[in-house]
Amino acid sequence: MVDQTRALWFSGGMSNDLDTVFAALADPTRRAILAMLLEDDMAVTDVAEPFEMSLAAISKHLVILTKAGLISQEKRGRVKWCKLEPDALRTASVWMQGFGQFEPVNLDAFERFLEAELPAADDP
Repeated sequence: MVDQTRALWFSGGMSNDLDTVFAALADPTRRAILAMLLEDDMAVTDVAEPFEMSLAAISKHLVILTKAGLISQEKRGRVKWCKLEPDALRTASVWMQGFGQFEPVNLDAFERFLEAELPAADDP
């Protein structure tokens, strides 16, 4: 598996996907959105509610998460819903496992990580 991962990485097959995923995860607002979606699907307006930014700004974050494959969006009637894509971190997890230092990504562990990191992001 590691040899396949290295071959994909060096051929460029994984680098674009990984760049997109890691770029999406680099922003604390997007990580907070992912943490919220761990609980359940949410309407875009509900996702935006706890943030002190415009709905348009939240929508831009959601587009980035969608393009990275971390979430999906679906229109139900007049409401747009967001859903966490549970397998979205698989490529990043496989890549990190290639270093032999990381455990496979576990969504429960990822949630605990986000909960630990998000309050620290709010501190000055």
